Amino acid sequence: MTTVHSQSADEARDTVLVIDDSPEILGIVNELLKSDYRLKAANGGEKGLRLAAAEPKPDIILLDIMMPDLSGHEVCRRLKADRATRDIPVIFLTAMNNEADEETGFALGAVDYIAKPISGPILRARVKTQLIMKRAADFIKDKNVFLVGEVSKRAREMEFSQDVTILALASLAETRDNETGNHLRRTQHYVRVLAEHLQRHPHFSLALTRTNIEIICKSAPLHDIGKVGIPDQILLKPGRLTAEEFEVMKTHTTLGREAMDLPRRSPAATRKSGTAAATRKASLETTFPLRRD
Repeated sequence: MTTVHSQSADEARDTVLVIDDSPEILGIVNELLKSDYRLKAANGGEKGLRLAAAEPKPDIILLDIMMPDLSGHEVCRRLKADRATRDIPVIFLTAMNNEADEETGFALGAVDYIAKPISGPILRARVKTQLIMKRAADFIKDKNVFLVGEVSKRAREMEFSQDVTILALASLAETRDNETGNHLRRTQHYVRVLAEHLQRHPHFSLALTRTNIEIICKSAPLHDIGKVGIPDQILLKPGRLTAEEFEVMKTHTTLGREAMDLPRRSPAATRKSGTAAATRKASLETTFPLRRD
């Protein structure tokens, strides 16, 4: 049990990768940090890059600048160019006290410098500070990934709800007028063919994206939705409409437009529109009373 607990505690500790060609520096850093962190060591840039990419990845890298195979600057550049290692904070270990070298290191993505000879309290404090900052950055990154996923999920749910609503409204129109139902499906097909053809025209190519074409085609069945407000004896009349009846029939475009426009209006405008629609409906029913068969 003690062994298992010790392994779990060790796995919970942050991993520090030290890259330095000096065995002495590797030994000093190991003695200073081994009680608080798991340590990996590399005596050159190439080996350091391999260890940085291996699992478990280090949480922070301490990197010497002057090395025989690859300079610390080159190692840092490669680390930051790799998606797998670019977010690992790098602290340079250097005996160089040159402002230009520090500027170069920061430009490559390093987060701090520690001068040699290494001070134990400074090393521990700066490693701890950078790890705290990394945890905060990782937390925010994970939250952002989660939020992006949630937004995408909600968008899909909303799109599904819209599709169901459109289908329901189109089906409502079909129950009032079977001919309208078939007409709705034909119109939807025609709209898609026309939109895809116009998409190739330079005047419409920017507006008619694939997404916009899908929205237009999904909405096409609603173009005759206003017919649900037309009295049955006009909508379902088998013979030719009179001039007066035809004028009533033509109002289905206005009824449909007002119904589709309601969600975008202010509450006051919606109440006013609803009152006007109710008045018009009552007027139509008085002129063309519904049959109660």
